[in-house]
Amino acid sequence: MTRIQANLFLLMTGAIWGAGFVAQSTAMESMGPLWFIAIRFGIATLVALPLALFEARRATTIIQPKDYRNFILIGLALFMGSVTQQIGLLTTTVTNSGFLTGLYVVFVPVLTVVLLRRKPHWIIWPAACLSALGIFLLSGGQVSTLVVGDALTIVCAVFWALQVMMVGLFVGDTGRPMMLSTVQFAVCSLAGLLVALFYEPISWQAISETIPELLYAGVFSSGVAFICQVVGQRYTTAPQAAIFLSSEALFAALFGIILLGETISPIGYLGCAILFAAMLLVELGPELLRGKRRTVLE
Repeated sequence: MTRIQANLFLLMTGAIWGAGFVAQSTAMESMGPLWFIAIRFGIATLVALPLALFEARRATTIIQPKDYRNFILIGLALFMGSVTQQIGLLTTTVTNSGFLTGLYVVFVPVLTVVLLRRKPHWIIWPAACLSALGIFLLSGGQVSTLVVGDALTIVCAVFWALQVMMVGLFVGDTGRPMMLSTVQFAVCSLAGLLVALFYEPISWQAISETIPELLYAGVFSSGVAFICQVVGQRYTTAPQAAIFLSSEALFAALFGIILLGETISPIGYLGCAILFAAMLLVELGPELLRGKRRTVLE
């Protein structure tokens, strides 16, 4: 596969994830957020399971009990991120959700300092300030106009960051990304089911009315997109991968406008642009500065 083809795979991943915000939003016209999470990730588990079994047949190492414990912890982080994002979509827009969820790329290095006591690249601090400014402008220049859904989505980004951190810490020990995906999807589905049984009603009619959204979120957002990401990142550079995967937020805004008729104020567009710039700064800045320094030394 050429680098151009790999980047197109990653761009397709961003588009699939971006459209997934629309599916998540419209699904709640018929179904509660917890049931949607339970069924969506149940489908995702079925999609990932054959890949995990194929991976297991080719594996040279055995997964230890502590590895499954770590996979379960990752699944719980995924569940908390999914719950706060899904409930947030009840009151915020697809556009806001897409961009605010993307803040996880800024939160990862911040949490690395807080939880792991590791010093991040200095560029994280101006990026964090840019993110705060972007959120302020996305709200129309008034913090009071940020709705509960926006706040929940920012919390969601923190849980996504925790999930990303734990994947980075634990998956390298096993070399079994498909098994990790299967376990985290199953944990997320089971947790959603257990909570939904106590707090949300459900009916076959609600499920039948939400089948397109459930299939899209379960098969494409979780299954196909994950495979495209894994394949694409094998044949391109990390900075280029970051650019194309970050397009998720842009596609979420685009599909929100086209399919749901959402609108953004001019100052909100500026906030979106600043948030996107902050995400790219965190992902690309260290690599670009390292390359520049290498060029100077040579």
